Amino acid sequence: MVARRKQFGHWECELIQFRKKFGKANVTSLVERVSRFTVLLRNNDRQSRPVMDGVIRALQPLPQMARRSITFDRGTEFAEWAYLQAGIGSQTWFCDPQSPWQKGTVENTNRRTRRWLPRDIDPLTLSNRDLAFICNRLNNTPRKCLGYKTPAQVFRQKLIANRHRYT
Repeated sequence: MVARRKQFGHWECELIQFRKKFGKANVTSLVERVSRFTVLLRNNDRQSRPVMDGVIRALQPLPQMARRSITFDRGTEFAEWAYLQAGIGSQTWFCDPQSPWQKGTVENTNRRTRRWLPRDIDPLTLSNRDLAFICNRLNNTPRKCLGYKTPAQVFRQKLIANRHRYT
């Protein structure tokens, strides 16, 4: 189901990293697999607990069916996966080592994101408004794979359709 993108609410997560001269600051990239809806979060470093706190804050307002699972790579920033599960009740999965294709949606989205976030940018200079602008551009660009709908349209449609099923 997840691999074939048949069920809404499965996310992929990865950190977007920058040049070493900017330290360990980074951006968390979350992408819902069916809709390709993207959330970007700024982090001051790669410590697991603050990264997971950001993911919890971003996904907690969504209904449970919109946050069924999250797939990570095996980076240490995702070591607090049990804390995340307890915080929002989502299942967590990890890719095999050296297998980025197992979370290809977020990899592709990160390539798109690099248009606005090249490696030479200091992520600490990014405001929430900057990240919201980038998300807005990503989420409101029609995609061929979505029948020329935008990720925001598909995400909204899936939320509404699934809410009616559970009420």
